[in-house]
Amino acid sequence: MNDNNFFRASIYHCIETDGNIEPIYIPDGLMVVNKESGRIVDIGRYSDLSNNWDSTNNLVHFKDRLIMPGFIDTHVHYPQYKVIASYGASLIEWLDKYTFVEEQKFSDNDYADQIANLFLDELIKNGTTTVMTFCTSYKQSVDAFFNASEKRNLRMVAGKVMMDRNAPEELCDNSEDSYKDSKSLIEKWHNKGRLRYAVTPRFALTSSKSQLEQASRLLNEFPDMDGTKGVLLQTHLNENDEEIERVRELFPDSKNYFGVYDDFGITGRNSVFGHCIHNTDEEYQKMADTGSKVALCPTSNLFLGSGLFELEKLENYGIDVSLASDVGGGDSFSMFQVMNEAYKVCRMNDFNLDPVKAFYLTTLGAAKVLNMDDCIGNFEAEKEADFIVIDLNATEIISQKNKISSNIKDTLFNLMTLGDDRLIDEVYIMGQRTFKK
Repeated sequence: MNDNNFFRASIYHCIETDGNIEPIYIPDGLMVVNKESGRIVDIGRYSDLSNNWDSTNNLVHFKDRLIMPGFIDTHVHYPQYKVIASYGASLIEWLDKYTFVEEQKFSDNDYADQIANLFLDELIKNGTTTVMTFCTSYKQSVDAFFNASEKRNLRMVAGKVMMDRNAPEELCDNSEDSYKDSKSLIEKWHNKGRLRYAVTPRFALTSSKSQLEQASRLLNEFPDMDGTKGVLLQTHLNENDEEIERVRELFPDSKNYFGVYDDFGITGRNSVFGHCIHNTDEEYQKMADTGSKVALCPTSNLFLGSGLFELEKLENYGIDVSLASDVGGGDSFSMFQVMNEAYKVCRMNDFNLDPVKAFYLTTLGAAKVLNMDDCIGNFEAEKEADFIVIDLNATEIISQKNKISSNIKDTLFNLMTLGDDRLIDEVYIMGQRTFKK
């Protein structure tokens, strides 16, 4: 009896050796996935592997298709599903006018369940198989997201928003309750199956000193140890000029915005900071020194008019970086669109975002940012088989462009600049099909 499934198609992923990204393209490849574990057993050219495996009964052949690792979105807000593409507001006004109004609805369990399921369905149809998401300050919004993710066997990260000031009273918790709720959620969900927890102070503007101390306490109580991954931390940093000025007023003793987080001990290799547009050189250096990670959000930054990130500078400082949608500030769930806008932002800074690097930042690089590159992000043996099947002829213009592409790099650029959810033909989670267009 054969314990494996076999998938034949063109295959693309990348590996990283000593900091160098190596693209791997197999025009006619075979991927072997263990049925029971959902993990990758082998990958290579079909002509080489077909003689090693009896794939007669369990072979799926994707013709004119490209298999690629599922996308990883490192900064997103599932409660903002319905406020995506809301008109005409800068960050602070947008939060007050749209986001905080919508998030109050998540006190209702049924509503939280409904949006969690809609959100996950939208992710999957766009080829995104892992995210790190903000929930709301309501504990039940976290349960709703993790319950829906667990049913789909998804690898996900989420956390309850900690927010005790500068927001509607209905959404504010207090420092001690925020700690207790977060701790109970960590104990319930962190490292349960494929789920992990992220301590989630929204940003320094909405957290008191006491609450940031509690966030640090949680990180210290649930660290990496004995091969077990500790909790992550997610928050926002240097997204908007008004935000930065208000944080400066609230924390006058800190050197800068990043310094606020560092002063409270919530920076480091488990901490992921969204946006990071308006950084000082001192902040870049401190991010690098602490091993902190960055999630760049081009669609959101452009939609809200927040500014342009400097990818080249982040890379020069050796900071681990990923790309993210930041839905609902971002106006698309598609990581193809995120890469498209990232390319344009880089061009505005006189820097070219290579398509190999772009796809790295949404797969293996993003997995590194979430400390998950040991289990997802590419197709190395024993990794979890979360992958997408891309229709290379999904639109006429992409089909025509691909015909004149001379190499895989050209094809990747076509996909990231012209693609959207129409490219996603099928999605597999742990080797099992979960979506078919």
